[in-house]
Amino acid sequence: MGRGRVQLKRIENKINRQVTFSKRRTGLLKKAHEISVLCDAEVAVIVFSTKGKLFEYSTDSGMDRILERYEKSTFTERQLVATDPVSQGSWSLEYTKLQAKIESLQRRQRHYMGKDLESLSIKELQNTEQQLDIALKQIRTRKNQLMYDSMSELQRKEKALQEQNNLLLKKLEEKEKELGQQGHLEQCNQGQDSPSFLLSRPLTSLNIGGTYQMRGTGCDEGARTNTLIPPWMLSHVTE
Repeated sequence: MGRGRVQLKRIENKINRQVTFSKRRTGLLKKAHEISVLCDAEVAVIVFSTKGKLFEYSTDSGMDRILERYEKSTFTERQLVATDPVSQGSWSLEYTKLQAKIESLQRRQRHYMGKDLESLSIKELQNTEQQLDIALKQIRTRKNQLMYDSMSELQRKEKALQEQNNLLLKKLEEKEKELGQQGHLEQCNQGQDSPSFLLSRPLTSLNIGGTYQMRGTGCDEGARTNTLIPPWMLSHVTE
């Protein structure tokens, strides 16, 4: 009795699935080698396990050369599909749709700017007005939010500057107080040193009377005499 046909479905048992993968992978790579030798074909096989491990096989031409040929071949096929009349027709239809959508958006933009309103009905004008009102509310909300954030930032900076100014004023007052105390101490020191300075200087003698002119018998007019006697005593002597 022949072997029954194996039903293709996912093997639920993990161990059996791993064993089957190992056996089938070996058989697949063996078949790829056989077809490359028997038919003189360039073969490349790439297999990734469930854990992401790579298994590959390529003929003597190398995996890179085979993949390069594959890229060129698929690119040529894509070019042929693009030049297909059916594809060109679908692209033309898509272009027409996009062009109509662009024209509709441009016309709506002109309506929002208050242009070309003659062709609009009352209902269309009302819809345009409502959309503009909604947009205007959103713009004002955003503007107010930005202004509030800006004012909050300015207030924060003002508070920081005020605190810095108060700190500088406090330091300045402390410096002035310190300088005043130093000046007071210097004045006190000078007051204590001044008596000894005065006592160290010699006292000058006083000259009472000074130089006077005398007139009388036996004395030339205009003669000058230095004396310590006052003038009123001289008048009694001459008499």
